[in-house]
Parts: sequence; structure tokens; C-alpha cells
Amino acid sequence: MSDKEILNQSPLGQDTQYVNTYDPELLYPIARDLNWKERGVERKELPFKGVDIWNAYELSWLTQRGKPEVRLAEFRVFADSENIIESKSFKLYLNSFNLSRFDSESDVKARLIEDLSKAAGGRVDVRIYHPDQAPEFGQFTGFCIDNQDIEIEQYTPAPELLKTGEDEVEEVLFSHLLKSNCPVTGQPDWATVGISYSGKEIDREGLLRYIISYREHGDFHEQCVEKIYMDLWERCKPDSLNVYARYVRRGGLDINPFRSNEMEDIDNLRLSRQ
Repeated sequence: MSDKEILNQSPLGQDTQYVNTYDPELLYPIARDLNWKERGVERKELPFKGVDIWNAYELSWLTQRGKPEVRLAEFRVFADSENIIESKSFKLYLNSFNLSRFDSESDVKARLIEDLSKAAGGRVDVRIYHPDQAPEFGQFTGFCIDNQDIEIEQYTPAPELLKTGEDEVEEVLFSHLLKSNCPVTGQPDWATVGISYSGKEIDREGLLRYIISYREHGDFHEQCVEKIYMDLWERCKPDSLNVYARYVRRGGLDINPFRSNEMEDIDNLRLSRQ
């Protein structure tokens, strides 16, 4: 089955019935390697590790006495898992807890870990916390490249825009101007992306042009970040590289992929747009 056929069978872009009783079968996994197979690349040969951090703001269930509980949740799906979980199916799955009775919060957490790990085909870490314990907003540290007065003409990914100088540096650059589109519905996905690296200095004007070139690109969050990572890795040849995108939430969920040649994990840095 082709990537397009798999996407067409997903809940995205289709009318779906709202389900408010617990149903793990609502989760729709999509193989991570589909995107790379189309490019003739074996995913296991890619030079990065990482994690996809999901934040849920609409988790609720009933106690055994019928009283609603409401929580926020953090899910960490590691990049070495077999699948990504399609976001609308994730949302529908979480909604299915709304009129379901559970013995305790720990029971809910155990169900989440079991179901999501099965769908992802790999370990998923889950944290549940009370709304009064929500993390405060933070921000990327480093240099924001957005204030450059440059002319833009390219709105589809153009890795040829990436260039380096001769100086060796270690720095963190970030931009609030990353925008891509859902590959099925065409809905916009907005993000701040941070790039920390060591090696030949990356040309900032070219980097900003490159980030903006995603503006009409259709891909999932995870795939966009992996493409950004690989374009930087192959064209700029850094000694070390981390790419971290913090996407604006849709449907009560935000997705925040992190990829690195050194680190598997990263802090859940909630930004003001989230």
C-alpha cells in the first residue's frame, strides 16, 4: 500500500463519529519509514535519534462514581519506534475516555502507556498532571534569525539555500517562521524551530530562506523536522546537530519533534504560542 493510500485511509480529512467511551482501536499508526522509502533511504541508516513530545490539554475521564476528572498529559514517543500516531486518531482516542469510568489516575496512565506503545510499536512515556501544575512558558535561548530584511521567493523546500562559511562555531539559532501544511487536509501547522550545532558557521540568511521555504510544503510535523535535520546534516556537515520544533496546538494537542546525532531526549519547553 502506498503512502498516499495509507493517508487516505486515516481519519484525517474524513467525517468521523465522536466516540466518548474508551476505544484503543481508534489509534491509527503510520510507519515512520514510509516517507524515507519513497526517497530510497533506509530509516535505520539515518544519523539521528530523538523523541516526539505530545502535549494534551483535553484529557478527561470519570471516576467510578461518575465524577469527571480533568488533566493535562505529556507523551514521549521515541524516534526509534516503528510508527508515528496520526494526530486526529490520537485526539479521537483521548476523547474516548470522556464518559468512561476508571478506578484511578494510575489506571488511566497504565491504559495510555499500553495503548500508545502498541500503536507506536515502541516505548511511549506518559506523564499526567493537574491543570494547576501546568508548566510555565519558556523560550529558546540563542539568536533569533527572523529580523533579517531579505526578499523571499521560494515557498517549497529548497535545501540548496543552505550554505556555510569557513569559521568554526558552536551556536543556537531559532526562528518563529516555520510553517508547513497537513499533507491530507492542507491545514496550516505553525512552529518555532531551534537549531543548535557545532561546525562550519551556517549562513543565517540562507537558513532563514530555507526555513520559510516550507511554507507551502505538505508533511507531518515529524517528517518536516527529519527533512530539515537531514538537509542541514548533508549540506552543512556539522560535527553535532540538534533540531527541535515546537508546533502550535490543534485539537487540544501539540506535537514537538526533536532530532539529534547525540541526544535521545530533551526538555519539554512550552512556548508562549502553545
